[in-house]
Amino acid sequence: MAAESLEMIATQTTEDLTEDEKKVVNGYVNSIDLNNTQMVLQYGAGAQKKISDFSESALDSVRTKDLGEIGECLSSVVTELKSFDVEEEKGFLGLFKKGANKVTAIRAKYDKAETNINNVIKVMENHQVTLLKDVAMLDEMYESNLKYFKELTLYILAGKEKLAVAKNEELPKLVKKAEESGLPEDAQAAKDYASLVDRFEKKIYDLELTRNISMQMAPQIRLIQNNDTIMSEKIQSTIVNTIPLWKSQMVIAIGLEHSQDAAKAQREVTDVTNDLLKKNAEALKIASIETAKESERGIVDIETLTQTNQTLIDTLDEVMKIQDEGRLRRAEAEKELVRIEDQMRAKILEVSKVKQ
Repeated sequence: MAAESLEMIATQTTEDLTEDEKKVVNGYVNSIDLNNTQMVLQYGAGAQKKISDFSESALDSVRTKDLGEIGECLSSVVTELKSFDVEEEKGFLGLFKKGANKVTAIRAKYDKAETNINNVIKVMENHQVTLLKDVAMLDEMYESNLKYFKELTLYILAGKEKLAVAKNEELPKLVKKAEESGLPEDAQAAKDYASLVDRFEKKIYDLELTRNISMQMAPQIRLIQNNDTIMSEKIQSTIVNTIPLWKSQMVIAIGLEHSQDAAKAQREVTDVTNDLLKKNAEALKIASIETAKESERGIVDIETLTQTNQTLIDTLDEVMKIQDEGRLRRAEAEKELVRIEDQMRAKILEVSKVKQ
């Protein structure tokens, strides 16, 4: 079943099932007794409850996730990097004019910023571990959802198979018997059985609605999983790329301070600083673009929900159409029953007159 997708399972017929699955469906079919109201009520209820409980657990996992805190951590890193502005002439270049005190001031400023950043990094690393665990957990959730979806599909296939037999074989027999006997009890039996068939048909439709919920859960799980992966990658990039690049500025600044040629050192500092600023600007550009792209992924969510919502509306319209047709057929059947009863009363009256 691992190789199957929700779409493949949803379009399966009994012929598409494996031998083991066919045995399960046959077992379900043989267990269905439409005259047993309790059985009809409980049919597939276990699978429905699994989907319901699963949906609740998935919702809880989303509720307890605070990606906003990770965003705040990333913002804190950016704030610290901006606060250590080595391009200021009165700061970085100005310090080169004051001998050893310049290096001391740079180091002090750097140590303060580094301490703050290291504290934030520890928090981010913990978040990253949690996100990676969540990604693995969401994989398990996806497989569980697929399993429940398959189980519900087998119930639906078995129910439809039983429904077809009831409509095409058992109900016509009862109707024929009532027509041939003309007995009210036979007519009532046929009518009662038709009601049971209608109730079971609604039960199958209810199972299909639950299966639709399960189908919508699949892309939602993948979207959450993708968000977790993106945030984990962003944390990793900050730790292994952004922070080391920032620290390299300190190394360069201290190294250039010990240069004997002050003019050359200042030119090199300017060149290196400009180069670093360009790299940082480019990195910030890439990060901003990627962040903007990911923030716009909500458009995909809306389109997906719109499509699934339209599918559900179409399904409900079709069901309403089927129900309307069923009501028309029942209305016609009721008229026929009235005609039969009138014939019976007329016959009884005729028999009574003969006896007199």
